[in-house]
Amino acid sequence: MSGETALYIGGIFNLVFAVFHLSFWRIFNWQKDLKDIRFVNRAIMQILNLSLTFIFFIFAFLSFTHTYDLLITRVGHTILTSISLFWFLRAFMQVVFFGFKNKLSVLFFVLFIFGGFIYMYPLIR
Repeated sequence: MSGETALYIGGIFNLVFAVFHLSFWRIFNWQKDLKDIRFVNRAIMQILNLSLTFIFFIFAFLSFTHTYDLLITRVGHTILTSISLFWFLRAFMQVVFFGFKNKLSVLFFVLFIFGGFIYMYPLIR
């Protein structure tokens, strides 16, 4: 697999997570469930989710439109390293906060590890 292919896969990967996060209101019934927490916590939760969604769109945009720069330049390598570390950190947090108590949690852990490796791959190949 080429570095370009890895970044294309990574771009799709991040787009899928962006759409997934935009669906949180419906999936987790946030309109009802978030009413039970204080206003400030409700606002913070939604702001963080939207900010994270924006980050996923940025990761995808960079992967699709700046592929050459990411693969060739030092700043590109720094960005790839950062995205990779983001996904590895997210995998670690999955274990800390959700454990491996159910198959869905294990699936997300594996997906996040995949995200880390797909952005590390162009750096180590």
